[in-house]
Amino acid sequence: MSVTGNGLSVWQVVELARHPDRPYSLDYIRRLAPDFVELHGDRLSGDDPALVAGVGTWRGRTVTFLGHQKGRNLHDRVARNWGMMHPEGYRKAIRLAQQAAKFGFPIVSLIDTPGAYPGAGAEERGIAAAIAYAIMEWFSISTPIVAAVVGEGGSGGALGMGVADRVVMLENSIYSVASPEAAASIVWRDNSRKVEAAEQLQLTSRDLLAMGVVEEIVPEPAGGAHLDHEEATRLLEAALWSNLEPLLDQAPEERLQHRYERFRYIDSLIKAEPHFGPKVE
Repeated sequence: MSVTGNGLSVWQVVELARHPDRPYSLDYIRRLAPDFVELHGDRLSGDDPALVAGVGTWRGRTVTFLGHQKGRNLHDRVARNWGMMHPEGYRKAIRLAQQAAKFGFPIVSLIDTPGAYPGAGAEERGIAAAIAYAIMEWFSISTPIVAAVVGEGGSGGALGMGVADRVVMLENSIYSVASPEAAASIVWRDNSRKVEAAEQLQLTSRDLLAMGVVEEIVPEPAGGAHLDHEEATRLLEAALWSNLEPLLDQAPEERLQHRYERFRYIDSLIKAEPHFGPKVE
């Protein structure tokens, strides 16, 4: 069993990333911007409660906040679909991103999802196309964008909200092409090998920083973010601002070019490692 730099096993990090008392997007947003106003709807078919989206005042400027929201109790989790977005959620995100670009609002995107919803209804309404369209559109949003993986960053469901100029990860968060359970089921047809899959997926913050996929690891309070929401917010806020501030003075064309090059680099990593992820036996 491999051990991460903070003395935890990879699976222990996965469990911390999923801890039910961990701060969720709304916990951070309401502390960062107490005047946050949530906006709803994709202006096409409906709203997606799995995505919290709106505007608020942070550091003296209006900022657009986007974030997955899992729900704190069973009723809320069902209503928010455990943070797994439907097509409406991705369309809502892009609608508000385009609004932010129009008015010059920076965007903060908080990622915490097992993945996009894989159900029949989402498939019927074009979940794959919605994610693909969102990813494409993020490269034309001219305003500064900073994303933070604050819990789980799963598959295309996370990437659809993670195209940004800078991406940071909380120390005990995870970011991966698939959840360990899904990877084990796909590769070995054996869900019980999830711990082994997690160790091979290179999903911890230290793995992603070493590969250049994220710019910074945000430390958490001793024992994990779930033990002190206030301190976790303070640490996240400092990282968000230190990454956002330099972007505010960049020309939009320069930002967009850097964003494009950043993800071309990630694409080159995948092509250089054709067997990235769990190894087939």
